Amino acid sequence: MKVLSIEACPVTIPLKPDRVMINALGVHTLTHLVIVAVRTDTGVVGYGEATGSPTWSGETQEGMMAAIRQVLSPCLIQQDAFQVRSLVNAMDRALWGNPFAKAALEMALLDIVGKSLRVPVFSLLGGQRETQEIPLKFSIAAFEPAQAARVAEFYAAQGFGAVKVKVGMGTSGDVARVQAVRSALGANFRISVDANGGWSEGETVEMIPHLERLGVNALEQPISRPNLRGCARLRQRTSIPIILDESIFTREQALEAIRLDACDLISIYPGKNGGVWRSLEIADLAAAAGLECVIGSNLEMEIASSCMLHLAASISNLSKSVDHEIIGPLYHSGSLGTEPLRIENGKAVLSSGIGLGLELDFESLKNRFARP
Repeated sequence: MKVLSIEACPVTIPLKPDRVMINALGVHTLTHLVIVAVRTDTGVVGYGEATGSPTWSGETQEGMMAAIRQVLSPCLIQQDAFQVRSLVNAMDRALWGNPFAKAALEMALLDIVGKSLRVPVFSLLGGQRETQEIPLKFSIAAFEPAQAARVAEFYAAQGFGAVKVKVGMGTSGDVARVQAVRSALGANFRISVDANGGWSEGETVEMIPHLERLGVNALEQPISRPNLRGCARLRQRTSIPIILDESIFTREQALEAIRLDACDLISIYPGKNGGVWRSLEIADLAAAAGLECVIGSNLEMEIASSCMLHLAASISNLSKSVDHEIIGPLYHSGSLGTEPLRIENGKAVLSSGIGLGLELDFESLKNRFARP
């Protein structure tokens, strides 16, 4: 089965006003996506999704469109769609970085293979490991304490058993925000924090006693991406597990973090890692080192969220103590027009449909988001 054509469509969807994401990297009010349709000579079509985030991954919507059309698509056209890993390697040889753009094409290929074989993507990844339900945490922006507490109470009432509070915006305000959320949710609710690299090492040392007092169950990306040695030093100062996200995009970065004992958990997801296979490779490295993985998020919509869910169900070292972030569609005021992500009692439920388990009216999508 050969890849016949690839089409990319830019899509921009606003976040709901009460779910705007504020963190150490800035304010996120709009999600800029590229949706791809990969067509084959047998008529099977696979869909993929890329999220542009210049301050986070370095990719813009326009840049992803250009990368897909000019550099990555020629690696796939007229190639066997079933040779997914070979095509992933070809994309890596053709273009440095651009992980979300590459991941969109890879998830479309996996969707094609699953549809052709009439099996879900998780079966292609080795099969479902334990459960069809992945426990989630909701991310609370760096709001003022009272608003953060109200958001926390709302999602606890929806059945979520965990939240992540954005910090890294100034230590005194960070303490007040986490304290407000803890007071709202009670002593037993799972609360983690994410600084998005916004603290210095000294500020993190200052924060650790407060985080321990407040019963925080995980500390994500406390300091800047390259400072793995600093993360290793911080691990010696606290029993709170440290998650690395922005520091680990690639297998090589995962190996270095493991070598330096810089973290307790690694955040993985297809967009950040350049595809499902690269995420699986990082998960395997983590497992060999005795580390767990969590599924992170860049506020993906339905296609990428479905792919993240298939990945989560397929890895053996998925964390049971820290919850996951397959939650992007909940933040947005629109959708892609696919089946909605199924979330029940704070858990994402894996679809048993073929491929990624969804279908898309691509022509309608293009019309909806056509630029004047």
